[in-house]
Amino acid sequence: MNDTIDPQEITGLVLAGGRGSRMGGVDKGLQNFNGLPLALHTLMRLQMQVGHTMVNANRNLSAYEAFGAPVWPDVLADYAGPLAGFLTGLERCETAFLATVPCDTPLFPLDMVDRLSEALLREHADIAMVSAREEDGSLRAQPVFCLLRVELLESLVQFTHGGGRKIDAWTGRHKTVLVPFEPPATDARAFFNANTLAELHSLEQP
Repeated sequence: MNDTIDPQEITGLVLAGGRGSRMGGVDKGLQNFNGLPLALHTLMRLQMQVGHTMVNANRNLSAYEAFGAPVWPDVLADYAGPLAGFLTGLERCETAFLATVPCDTPLFPLDMVDRLSEALLREHADIAMVSAREEDGSLRAQPVFCLLRVELLESLVQFTHGGGRKIDAWTGRHKTVLVPFEPPATDARAFFNANTLAELHSLEQP
């Protein structure tokens, strides 16, 4: 068995379907980051790690389509959260694995998918999930940074159709391996998500 999954077997999904309520209701993925729309920056970073990409967005679809990747809105109504994006991605995924990243964390590591795939294979897991160091020093799971087997689609359909919306409540039903990403090997800001425009601009600094 190979140590990692062939990138051509992985589809990367940028999650840009939120309301942006903590950023004043703007479409977060279209805000400027180092001269590019935030979600495009994220997409380009993800494209270096996977064979195929797509975007989950619920507003301004033509703007996202201009990025050159397929764009799919939530299959669940009323901005149902990241799991709605997971569900959309799994339904549209044509490869064996789906990697998810949010659009508001533009500095995630360039070896993230590779490390998640290695852990998923090693542990014979269904899901590999990032864990990162918090400001208080604790390691905390980052459930929107995941590598999933597409066979999980049926489970997620049942969970969401039953009213489930919390990521950890669903991932807890499956064998999940946590993969630590820590300084100094990983930038301390790698998994910092920008919830305000000021936070976003602060990430532009080297």
